Amino acid sequence: MKSSKPLSLKARAIALLAQREHSVSELRRKLLRMEQERLRKDEAATKEFGSGLASDEQDNPERSAETVEALLAWLQAQSYLSEARFVESRLHARAARFGAGRIKQELAQHGLSLDAEHLERLKNSELDRARGVWERKFGAIGPPSAGKTPNQSHEALAAARAKQTRFLLQRGFAPELIRQLLRALEQEEAEGKDAAQE
Repeated sequence: MKSSKPLSLKARAIALLAQREHSVSELRRKLLRMEQERLRKDEAATKEFGSGLASDEQDNPERSAETVEALLAWLQAQSYLSEARFVESRLHARAARFGAGRIKQELAQHGLSLDAEHLERLKNSELDRARGVWERKFGAIGPPSAGKTPNQSHEALAAARAKQTRFLLQRGFAPELIRQLLRALEQEEAEGKDAAQE
């Protein structure tokens, strides 16, 4: 039975990019790890079979880095790898669940930032997105004052508001926007009660 030849570094890079978009720094990290693993296996095989034919690549880790950098440049030139597409895909995947702060932080970890157009688009939809996130998590509970009874303490209401605020902060929404959202929710609840009493 014939063993299959391992995929080349280029084929593996293209396979990774076919699964999802990657940033240059993320793909570089993965490819370097793959190349180092391949070199370790080659070195182990060389020692096991005693061929004594160590390659220059095994002796020179910088050559592996150069190989990866050349491959990254080729992938970008052929439009397999695009940081603009990565930013778009990250925005598409994250915008419904996270605020602009969290999205900017994730992109910064990849060495990227949002351009003015994307930032404006996020800013314009931030309150609606925060409301959507809040509704998915707390919609059944209602705003912090929902279901308030005369005996319910101010501390209990403050604790509910703090819990909701912490959750939205962790999702990357700005504190002022969270205050604005919670005030609007409480106002809507009060208007709903007034309308029900009429």
